[in-house]
Amino acid sequence: MSTETGRMTSKQAWTLGLASLASFMMALDSLVVTTTLSTIRADLTASIEQLEWVVNAYNLTFAVLLLTGAALGDRFGRRKMFNTGLALFTLASVACALAPNIVFLIVSRAFQGAGAAMVLPLSLTLITAVFPPQTRGKAMGLYLGLTGLATLSGPFIGGAIAQGLAWQWIFWLNLPIGIVAIVLASSKVDESTGPNNKLDLGGLVLVTLGAFGIIWALVRGNAAGWGSVEVVASIVVGVVLMIAFVLYEKRTPRPMVPMAFFKLRAFSTANPANFLVFASLYGTMFFLAQYFQLVKGHGPLVAGLMLMPWTGTLMVCAPIAGRLVDKVGERKFVVGGLFLQAISMAWMSIAIDTDTSYLEILPALVIGSVGITAAMPAAQKAVVSAVQPQQIGQASGVFMMLRMFGGVFGTSVSVAVFGAVGGYATSAEFADGFSGSMTAVAILAFVGMLIGLGMPSRKPAPAAAAPAAASAAPAPAAPVAQAEKA
Repeated sequence: MSTETGRMTSKQAWTLGLASLASFMMALDSLVVTTTLSTIRADLTASIEQLEWVVNAYNLTFAVLLLTGAALGDRFGRRKMFNTGLALFTLASVACALAPNIVFLIVSRAFQGAGAAMVLPLSLTLITAVFPPQTRGKAMGLYLGLTGLATLSGPFIGGAIAQGLAWQWIFWLNLPIGIVAIVLASSKVDESTGPNNKLDLGGLVLVTLGAFGIIWALVRGNAAGWGSVEVVASIVVGVVLMIAFVLYEKRTPRPMVPMAFFKLRAFSTANPANFLVFASLYGTMFFLAQYFQLVKGHGPLVAGLMLMPWTGTLMVCAPIAGRLVDKVGERKFVVGGLFLQAISMAWMSIAIDTDTSYLEILPALVIGSVGITAAMPAAQKAVVSAVQPQQIGQASGVFMMLRMFGGVFGTSVSVAVFGAVGGYATSAEFADGFSGSMTAVAILAFVGMLIGLGMPSRKPAPAAAAPAAASAAPAPAAPVAQAEKA
């Protein structure tokens, strides 16, 4: 914005608008897929494992490539990589729409996640590059407002498309939006670069394979047997690779995840607590719309409408929670929020049955949404407040990566429990499985609450990290700290 008039320049307006449009597209795509899972399952004859990978393939590639996507923008040009990510996301969306079978859809969703891993962090970085600090907050508020609109309207839009057209159209919509965004960004957004850091390819490979091994075991446990060679070997290999990742990151001069950060109490407690916030959130999201359709007999449109009080609470309460955290303290919000989420999901697990009315579970949905909304900005603030200002970028990137891993983990645990105690054969069987998965989600939230009790009771002063972390240049994901507060 012009410092003299307080108005945006043309360049600022275009950058903010295009960055917000890209964020809206990514957020909307994630939510509408959740609403259409039942339709996709029936149309492509998908198993529960395959349906799970429709969600996890996107989240897993997004999580592991997030910091790499941001680093590529610093090195090769942020606008160039932003457009590359948009192109990849758009082409992958077309592939999703044309998917002849569920395997093709899963692979295409993985490529969507890779594109999103470049677009989202760089959309934030492009905004910070053109707005000075004194006007950046207002610009970020506008950016987050449009993203919040996607959160609110996503279930309804997904349901309307699935019922009125076909589930493929949730992906076809990305084609014109993506093309317009790429063309306009090429002419309206300035190019910029950051520190020309060496990419941490070793860390990327280790964390990708390690996470995949653990998630694969969770996905295959019920079908192959929890004591089978496949599942046990997958868990062992995954854990070993994760340990190797930690050891590697301690020794490499430019780590994607500086392990010295975890010596800081606030960082090492707020991150796993938030990991479990998103585990409980995604574990709930996977089955909730399906329950409304398969057990209660509603169409995708009505199911989407039923989800809106839940997503609407997130949108309304997030700004309030972000402001109150400064007065009340991070630990109280994280612990209290996870406690509310645990209570609400326990309520759901008890109440869920084939004859349960919507009004019986609506209070639980709202209470859980309030809890999640309270915990998220508090955990983010605790993480970024624990490090030096020049390290906030990397801290925010690690925070965002771990929250996406939490979503993958929560979905996998929820589906594993569902498969063990229920199934899709009858409405009663689905209700039993959903009730069991909500018990698991409640336990995840409760464990997160216990971890949150270990957070410092007051805001810690920025602490000096070890030389490896201090010397690492901040990733361009720094604005994510602000984004997560909404």
